[in-house]
Amino acid sequence: MRPRAEPRPAGTPRTVGIVWGLLVLNTLGSAGAKTIIPLPRSLIQLVTMGSLVAAFALALALNLRLRIRASAYLFLLTLLLVSSVLSSAHLESGFGALFRCARLALFVGTLWLLSRWWDGGLTFVRHHIRMYFAVLGSVAAGLVVSPGAALPDLYGGRLVGALWPLTPPQIGQYAAVITGLAVLLVLGRRTDKASAAVVIVPSLVLLALTHTRTATLGLLIGLALAIGSLLLTSAAARRFFTWAVLCATVAAVGFSSALQTWFLRGQDQENLTSLTGRAKVWDALLAAPRTTLEQLFGVGLGDKSFGGLPIDNSWLAVYNEQGLTGVALVAAIIIVLGGVALLRPPSLPRACAIFLISYCAIASYTEAGLGDASPYLLHLAVAASLLAAPAAATPLATPEVPRRRIPRWARDREVA
Repeated sequence: MRPRAEPRPAGTPRTVGIVWGLLVLNTLGSAGAKTIIPLPRSLIQLVTMGSLVAAFALALALNLRLRIRASAYLFLLTLLLVSSVLSSAHLESGFGALFRCARLALFVGTLWLLSRWWDGGLTFVRHHIRMYFAVLGSVAAGLVVSPGAALPDLYGGRLVGALWPLTPPQIGQYAAVITGLAVLLVLGRRTDKASAAVVIVPSLVLLALTHTRTATLGLLIGLALAIGSLLLTSAAARRFFTWAVLCATVAAVGFSSALQTWFLRGQDQENLTSLTGRAKVWDALLAAPRTTLEQLFGVGLGDKSFGGLPIDNSWLAVYNEQGLTGVALVAAIIIVLGGVALLRPPSLPRACAIFLISYCAIASYTEAGLGDASPYLLHLAVAASLLAAPAAATPLATPEVPRRRIPRWARDREVA
């Protein structure tokens, strides 16, 4: 007997956008710059964890029948969760590791519940842009209210969150991601230029104030790959690509010294070569002795640090906390999503997915987050929703018409 096709939902409920916003709030974190009004870290953690519990409860209320869509991304993410629980069960990283596993379980469970509405459309792209634009709005408000707190000397004059503790790399990431998605929506004629400018222009200004090199390179390279996938089918993409190359050439010639100053951020050659001290932490992490079990499964979910210093590399952070098993699963996520995107025919959803996947892959070199609940996993979740095949529509049920019984004498007369 053939399985009956799942009925396609009649549109995505607006509450799904609220659930997505709660997930975004949960991944903002609780550590960062000093805010104008001091916020206790316990209060921030209460808000972020409460938002995750609320997101799961709302998603469950929307999907009480537990209708989910098969997804290689979510399947691999579930395996990563299992690996994280196994590595954290030894309590080598303390009871905090089990707490982080519970958080990751709620995070993954919420994504499974939302997968019912993953249909290859742009719904989650729009939710993504709206939510992170709201976060950037709080950053801009903090800059207006207190420029000194938003551009502190502690961070070298780089933009931070003055109302909510956000670091420059976080702000740069959010600004770069929604800028790239907004540009692609304009090229695909899914939004007007005025609406896109409202998102793109302030985001680029905030990105420039953060002096975040990783986010800038991720935006440029990700957009180049995404627009390149549209060149054969979109005249608008070809025009944009041509103008972008011309503008980049003029900027490189006419503003080379200013661009170099912005890129160096006042650092010397040694500091730049060591990636602002990251390489020293990486070398120490790789040189640390490990048992075979720790090499395979890691030491359990932690705060993405080693020796009290941030690791700032997704692959090494996963290796430290989830071992080679976690590294293999994260690599499989990137490879599977990238492979599916390459096999899809050219389209705007495919271009958006390519941008998000490539951005996460580039940022993973200097930012941690691919192995735990983070904005990067949300970016990849949006990519997975874009690459999902459209759900089969439910055919209209037609009442069965009872067959009229023909008497035998009438059938005999027809034969004669």
